Amino acid sequence: MLIRRHSRSEPRSSEITPREVYLARRDFMRGGLALGAGLLLPSLARTQSGNGLDFSPGPFSTDEAKTPWEDVTTYNNFYELGTGKSDPARNAAMLRTEPWSVVVDGACANPGRHTLEDFLKPHALEERIYRLRCVEGWSMVIPWVGFELNQVLKQAEPAGSARYVAFETILDPENLPGQRRPVLQWPYTEGLRLDEAMHPLTILAVGLYGEELPNQNGAPLRLVVPWKYGFKSIKSIVRITLTEEEPPTAWNQSQPNEYGFYSNVNPDVAHPRWSQRTERRIGEFRRRRTEMFNGYGDEVADLYAGMDLKRYF
Repeated sequence: MLIRRHSRSEPRSSEITPREVYLARRDFMRGGLALGAGLLLPSLARTQSGNGLDFSPGPFSTDEAKTPWEDVTTYNNFYELGTGKSDPARNAAMLRTEPWSVVVDGACANPGRHTLEDFLKPHALEERIYRLRCVEGWSMVIPWVGFELNQVLKQAEPAGSARYVAFETILDPENLPGQRRPVLQWPYTEGLRLDEAMHPLTILAVGLYGEELPNQNGAPLRLVVPWKYGFKSIKSIVRITLTEEEPPTAWNQSQPNEYGFYSNVNPDVAHPRWSQRTERRIGEFRRRRTEMFNGYGDEVADLYAGMDLKRYF
């Protein structure tokens, strides 16, 4: 387990690499993406402006080498922007993130619709450097910036009957090319059990590498659940709903024999198309052994005590 607690004196990710090298690298990527897309992506332009987010080091982070910004922002699954790995970066400008609002509703005492600014205002941002494991067998290490989801849920005051949390992403087929095809049931939906959602490792991210979250990575607000496969970390969230029953989720609805509700990283449960015993860390040539719960077992294994994880996959 490579989890460590930060002290506030530690440097930010953007400061570990010399700042001039970091900025030069981002300028290079900005130019390359602009050339490839034929225009400078508006959201990405904001993140490259040098005006980083105001955040502090968070309490949990891996000390593994971080995946470079270029790979994190150009190798993605975000089917609303296309099914290819490079499609999200190429089509990122099609995701309109202003204005943005988030609805919190369902089985809670304090439901409401909030502008993004009001939604974020009460929460101090912190950095969490997490492993990300895709069900397809590749992985990354990403320095997210965000805050614990439990802060939002506590403010909502879940009813005693609430057992799950459902999430919904933006529905905008006029602008999002992927939603014009029935690849999945749109809008994309995901869900967690309430205790999973309340766990301190579960965060809502608004940035990465100290900068605002690029559109292709799920701007302006995405979920990050590091012990589950990446598709559980829903992007571009517009609704968070507390429910009494297990909510439907996009991939489970599409192919229930391949994508269970829990989708915990588990090397002993193979996907029909991909073995989960090993993974390919982006930037490395050799595959590495997959860790149970993506290496976060010390923190989360007790959530599943007594459960048959081959049945509840």
